[in-house]
Amino acid sequence: MKKIKTAIIGSGFMGGAHLEALQRIGGVDVIMLSSDDTRNGKLLADKFSVESFTSNWKDVINNPDVEVIHNCTPNHLHFEINKEAILNNKHIISEKPLTINSVQSTELIKLLKKHNVVNAINFNYRFYPIIQHAKSMIANNDVGDIYLIHGNYLQDWLYYKTDYNWRLESELGGHSRAIADIGSHWCDMVQFLSGSKIKSVFADLVTIHKTRLKPSESVETFKGKEKNASIGTDVQIKTEDAGTVLIHFENGARGVFTVSQVSAGRKNHFWIEVDGSKKSFAWNQENPNELWIGYREKPNEILIKDPSLLNEEARKYAAYPGGHPEGYPDGPKNLFASVYNFIREGKNPKSDKPDFPTFLDGHIENVIVEAILKSNNQKKWINI
Repeated sequence: MKKIKTAIIGSGFMGGAHLEALQRIGGVDVIMLSSDDTRNGKLLADKFSVESFTSNWKDVINNPDVEVIHNCTPNHLHFEINKEAILNNKHIISEKPLTINSVQSTELIKLLKKHNVVNAINFNYRFYPIIQHAKSMIANNDVGDIYLIHGNYLQDWLYYKTDYNWRLESELGGHSRAIADIGSHWCDMVQFLSGSKIKSVFADLVTIHKTRLKPSESVETFKGKEKNASIGTDVQIKTEDAGTVLIHFENGARGVFTVSQVSAGRKNHFWIEVDGSKKSFAWNQENPNELWIGYREKPNEILIKDPSLLNEEARKYAAYPGGHPEGYPDGPKNLFASVYNFIREGKNPKSDKPDFPTFLDGHIENVIVEAILKSNNQKKWINI
């Protein structure tokens, strides 16, 4: 198998997750890592035996040997790096949000019409085997007409006033936090599963901690809970800690979801239930190998991930036999494998339909997030 030469930009939580996933799929040679955090960047490059390190991401763009770039930087850098990758005809996999606003993401979509670049965004939760099975259930009309889609995405890593991370700063993370960071995953997932787009939204958002203590040293995403609260500078918080959003879908279904980064005891509680005319199903990301299936006329079921029990469309995403759990790291692995297979097979991103989320999906999420913010400000329904 010809190895595809790849580079990672960013050395935080997601940079490490991307590197680990790429080592597992095979056929990829990560030749370069870039980070402005020189200390941690060099440590990560050494850990994964990446041959070249640079503190300037433009060195990655200008390296003619690099074929694919993984953009794992903070949100405010996504647009510029994604744009330069496209202009230099580098295939690009970006963390979400694609950009910090829809004006920027619109520009990227227009650029992609001129450049034949494979592009993907890391909505990795789509790639759990059970989720792929659930999607095929809806596509095969096993669930029937969709009545309701509801759920939540709850975390506690920003529970205390002393919890801090760059995502709290709107200059770095954007004008939305809880909705853009985790609510975007929820919205992408329900649209992916149902095959129907979100049509309109009504939102009620809240900032619990109006001020927080910013420590003198930067705190990596999700790592603040592992350190003692430190004395810092009191700073104003402009982004939401939590919120609830009512939804209308294009297919007539109704929905509602709650997001929170201040719910004690909830670590990464991503839950979805779909209620149809034939049956319902529910899934919880913290228990990802089980699908609850609900009936009116007979006992409910629990489907445990087992390739022999999954629909044919989902089996290729289950790498291990029944009784061998697959978890969070397997989502990015499956997504990246799909992207690299697409590249290796020489498929055309303009004419061949990919089986992974693209920059267009990222743009759609930007539009939804902005509609949610607008709805919260104006206290009314907003059409997408």
